[in-house]
Amino acid sequence: MGYRKLGRRSDHRKMLLRNIVTSLLREGRLTTTEPRAKELRRIADEMITLAKRGDLHARRQALAYLLDEDVVTKLFREIGPRYAGRQGGYTRLVKIGYRRGDGAPLVMVELV
Repeated sequence: MGYRKLGRRSDHRKMLLRNIVTSLLREGRLTTTEPRAKELRRIADEMITLAKRGDLHARRQALAYLLDEDVVTKLFREIGPRYAGRQGGYTRLVKIGYRRGDGAPLVMVELV
């Protein structure tokens, strides 16, 4: 399976995803459109899996993707150990309606 292009050039799309994954891991919950949330879920689950591994290489891989070192520290100290016994499915998508301006479906993404 491929990926969603989200109507952006590749550099803009990659930075958008880096930003929203960093925000999700910092805040624990955020609201965005459904296609963005579905792409976000793939990457966020990958980051949490790295945190569960917990070794130096995994930390450096997370630092290379996430935009804030404090978020990486939180990921490895708090979030990773919290999901140690869980085999995936670290995020939940809850449909919350439609955006008023363009009718885009909105979703709340939260860590389970």
